[in-house]
Amino acid sequence: MTGKSQALIIMQETEGVIKYQLHHQSTAVNPEWNIAAINTWRTLLYQLELIGQQADRYMGYGYGNISQRFKDEQFLISGTQTGGLAELSIENYCLVEKTDLNNNTLYSIGPCKPSSEALSHASVYRQDKSIQCIIHAHSPEIWQATKVLNLACTPQDIAYGTPDMAYAISQLFNSGQLEQQTLFTMLGHEDGVISFGQDFPQAAFAMINTLATARQQQSLSKPRRQCGKC
Repeated sequence: MTGKSQALIIMQETEGVIKYQLHHQSTAVNPEWNIAAINTWRTLLYQLELIGQQADRYMGYGYGNISQRFKDEQFLISGTQTGGLAELSIENYCLVEKTDLNNNTLYSIGPCKPSSEALSHASVYRQDKSIQCIIHAHSPEIWQATKVLNLACTPQDIAYGTPDMAYAISQLFNSGQLEQQTLFTMLGHEDGVISFGQDFPQAAFAMINTLATARQQQSLSKPRRQCGKC
């Protein structure tokens, strides 16, 4: 495939693997792409293991991704299967130019193909023009605490990277559940959590603060050890 040829890709359902129809044009990096903020926060999320790749999780596939709005509904997003890289370069990002949620189709350009969750990112950006960035992390602690912490969530029977997921995300926003919180879990996507915001500090704080709360709740729920003298 030449550098400017287009590929139509439909891949099987596996953690971290593209399932939507992708029309990707391989191009050089656009000098207008500024990844200073997105890359800094992405590195921090990797260090917190909210983005990463581990042999004993998800069949060894990379997990988690991050994006930022570029222009209108276009957005920069980390490339597919980059979770295992400690730090990304601009070559590990691409631009999603257009999405067709109803037909499960996405159009992108850049040196790499977009994350498998790009369709979900597109759905979030469509809900509110003030949303400028999105973090898709994998956190067992947050995901398992969905009910206890009363977190907004998509249904268990909705798979990631599908038109159904895009519709479920839209329903969450329309329901008003996300008026007071900028994070939701995906019960049909193991450990999947999405946070969003007007900037990366807001999106990252929602994720990290919820993680801290989930761990605190987990700690409180553990039975206390009785001392031998009691």
